[in-house]
Amino acid sequence: MSKLTHNYTFWLLVIACLMLFPHLDVIETNIMESRNFITAREMVTHNHWILTTLNDLPRYEKPPLPTWITAVAGIIFGFDSFYGMRVTVVLITLLLVFGFYRLSEKLGLSKKQSFHNGLILITSFYIYFAGRDNQWDMYTHSFMVICILFLWDLLNGSKKPLFNALMAGLFFGFSFLSKGPISVYALLLPFLIAYGFTYKFQLKDKKFYLFLVLALGLIIGLSWPLYVKWADPGTYLKVTKIESSRWGNYNTRPFYYYWSFFTQSGIWTVPAFVALIYPYLKTRVSNLKAYQFTLLWTLASVVLLSIVPEKKSRYLLPVLIPMALNTGFYIEYLINNFKNISLKKENGIVNFAFGLVGIICFAIPVGIFIKTKNDIAGFEFWLIALTLSLFTTGYFLFKNLRNKNFEKVFYAVIAVQVAVVAFGIPFTELILKNPDYASAKGLQKEEKTFGVKTYELNAFTPEIVWDYGKSIPVLLNEKTNKLNLPSESKFGLLALETDSISSKKEFQNYNFKPVSHIDLNHVPTDSKKHNDRLTRIYYIVTKK
Repeated sequence: MSKLTHNYTFWLLVIACLMLFPHLDVIETNIMESRNFITAREMVTHNHWILTTLNDLPRYEKPPLPTWITAVAGIIFGFDSFYGMRVTVVLITLLLVFGFYRLSEKLGLSKKQSFHNGLILITSFYIYFAGRDNQWDMYTHSFMVICILFLWDLLNGSKKPLFNALMAGLFFGFSFLSKGPISVYALLLPFLIAYGFTYKFQLKDKKFYLFLVLALGLIIGLSWPLYVKWADPGTYLKVTKIESSRWGNYNTRPFYYYWSFFTQSGIWTVPAFVALIYPYLKTRVSNLKAYQFTLLWTLASVVLLSIVPEKKSRYLLPVLIPMALNTGFYIEYLINNFKNISLKKENGIVNFAFGLVGIICFAIPVGIFIKTKNDIAGFEFWLIALTLSLFTTGYFLFKNLRNKNFEKVFYAVIAVQVAVVAFGIPFTELILKNPDYASAKGLQKEEKTFGVKTYELNAFTPEIVWDYGKSIPVLLNEKTNKLNLPSESKFGLLALETDSISSKKEFQNYNFKPVSHIDLNHVPTDSKKHNDRLTRIYYIVTKK
C-alpha cells in the first residue's frame, strides 16, 4: 500500500485522466476546433492530406500535424463521435503533463514536488480547458516541452548527446509542424533566455549537436509549407500575407494586456501571483537557482508575447507551463512551513486564498440548484454527486486550514477541480440552453423533402459546416465580388437574417420561400452572448 501511495506517476495519471476524459462530448465545438475537424474530415473523405482544405477551399493557415492526428481519430471512432474526435488532444495533453513532470525532476526538484507541480499544471484552468479542446495550441506546446526535455539533457552534459539532439530536433519539428514558430517564440526562446541567465551556457563540444537540433527541426517543420508553396504558390502567398498582417493589425491590444496572466491559472490565481514576488519568496524556497530559472522563464514568455500587437487570452497557454513550476515553489514552502508561519499577513493571504476555495465548494452546488431547479429532472445524480463531493471537500479544506496541515489543503484544492469536471460539466446543458436551438443536420431532411442541394450565400461558418456534415458551396466569388448562381432551377440557400436577398440583382428571376432555420447558439436570442454568426435562414429558391 505504501508503494502505491508514493507512486507519484500513477496518481498524476489518475488525476490527469479525471480532469481530461469525463464528458468530452458535452461542450459544443467552437470555431477553431470546427476548422480542425472539418479539415480532418476532408482529408479522409476527399484525400486532401497535403493540400489541406476547409469547406473544399484551400486551408493553409495552420500546419497539418494536429489535423493529421485528428483525421486518424476520425477514421477510428467516426466523424460523428465528438468524444472520439477529442481523444487525441487528451493524449497529447497527457504527454505534456508527464514531460513537464520529468522536466521538474531534471531541475533538481524532488519527485513529490514534481508531482505537486504536475497537479498544479493539469488543474490550471486554461491547461485543462485547452486539453479538452481539439485545436492546434496544445499540440505545439506539448511537443515543445518534450523538445525542451531532451534539450535540457543535451545542455547539461548528457552521456547520449546524439540521441538527445535527434529527439529534441524531432519534437522541435513536430511543434513547428503543429502551429509554425509560435511555441518556438513563446516557450522555447523564453526557456533559452532563462537558462542563459540562470545556468549559463556551456557550449563546448555541443555546438554540432545544437545545430543538429535546429537543422532537423526546421527540415521537419518547414517540409509542409515549402511543399505547399511549390504546389500552390498563388494561394500560399495570399494566405501568408493575410497571416503576417494579422500579427500587427488584427485583434491588437496594448502592451500590458497580458499583465493579469496569472489569472488564467484559475483556482491557482493567488498562489501564482505570490510565487511571482521574488523578494518575498527568494529566502523561502529550497532551490533558489531553479526558482530563479522558472520565474525568468515565466516572465520572459509574458514579455515576448506582450511585444506582439495581436493578443488573445488563449495565447497565454505557454506561459502557464513554466508558471506551474514557479507556483510549485510557493506551494512547497507552505507544505513545509505553514505550521510555523507567525506573520499575520502571510497567514492572512493563505487563509484568504484557500478559504475562498472552500466557500466556492459550498456556493457552486447551491448556485447550480437555484439556476436549474426547474429543469433538474434527469440530472439528480449529478447534483447529488457534485453536492456531496464539494461539501465534503470544503469541510476537509477548512478543517485542515484550521489545523495548519497545508499538504491536505493542497490535495483538497485538487479534489475541487476534479469534482467540478467530473460532476459539474453536465450542467452546462441546463445552464447554456437555447429554446430556439436548431441543428444544421436538420437541413438534410429539408433537402430530401424538396429534392435540392444546399448552398451558402456569402460566407460559411465553420461550426455550421461541421454540424451539417459536409461542405457547403459558397455562391459569392471573393475575386469578383459577384454571385455565381447554381445551374439548378431549384436549390436550398443559407443566408443571414440581415441579408437582403431579394434586392440582389442576380436573384431578380427567382422566388424565395423560407422553410427552416439554423441556430447553433446555446444561449437564448435575448442574451448578449447570442451570436448571429451561428444563425441562418434556410430558403428554397426557385427560378421563375
